[in-house]
Amino acid sequence: MEALLSLSNDLAGAVERAAPSIVTVHARRRLPSTGVHWRPGIVVTADHTVRTEQDITVTTSEGRSLPAVLAGRDPGTDLAVLRVPDLGAPTATAGEEAGLRVGHMVLALGYGPRASWGVISALGPRWRSWRGGEIDRLVRLDLVLYPGFSGGPLVDATGHVVGLNTSGLSRETNLAVPVTTVSRVAEELSSKGHVSRGYLGVGMQPVRLPEPLRTALGLGSDSGLIIVTVEPDGPAARAGALLGDVLVALDGAPTRDLEDVQGRLGPDRIGRAISALVVRAGARAELRITVGERPRRGAS
Repeated sequence: MEALLSLSNDLAGAVERAAPSIVTVHARRRLPSTGVHWRPGIVVTADHTVRTEQDITVTTSEGRSLPAVLAGRDPGTDLAVLRVPDLGAPTATAGEEAGLRVGHMVLALGYGPRASWGVISALGPRWRSWRGGEIDRLVRLDLVLYPGFSGGPLVDATGHVVGLNTSGLSRETNLAVPVTTVSRVAEELSSKGHVSRGYLGVGMQPVRLPEPLRTALGLGSDSGLIIVTVEPDGPAARAGALLGDVLVALDGAPTRDLEDVQGRLGPDRIGRAISALVVRAGARAELRITVGERPRRGAS
């Protein structure tokens, strides 16, 4: 009984230590969401909970209501940054993400504060979200994210923040964006308002390549990506890409699915030429595509 009481007190203490950096974010009708005072004057929250870019306010743990300005947002990592110059609340204390282990007890915190207790159910390597965002580590949670918890901190037993909770990156499971990703993306959003990503300006879908065609053309992969849309005056269009072309490699790396393409289009590739091997009318063709920057949502 004493051990359980001690554990209970430790978890309550973790909530108390993290709570002062938690704010309530009012950026959608009805239900507010949670945000974290990441560094002075900067609040990080979940992008999918920010439904308006005007008249955003945050409420501190002390009950002060303050105006906030949307500094930037990134649907790919489901992160948004708000500027709140007069916030004055304590900032979050980041924990050691590298020390996380499957089975570690963690707490998902929401405004109030409110808490949900559970464990790290799975850890994995760097991955890309369905919207193309690069997440430094997979952190899957076995706990309940109650309404309004997205954007709130995931804390360890000491009250240190090890991630940002979100239900916006997966329809099937609750995840946390690790602190390394939060820090990296928050810095970029604070400085320029968006995360730069490369794009080719085409819509594609996977397709199987017949064995006789693969043999005749000396292709190592049994699948590729058929181009179904070409954006007028986009990077691929300017390079001569056509509807029906099948992309089989970028810079010599096979492109079996869209993940393979996204992996070759990081921000460092923007403005640089990339070699695209396509199958066109039963023959090999090579295009030199200058990678463009993906247009931002709402940009004119």
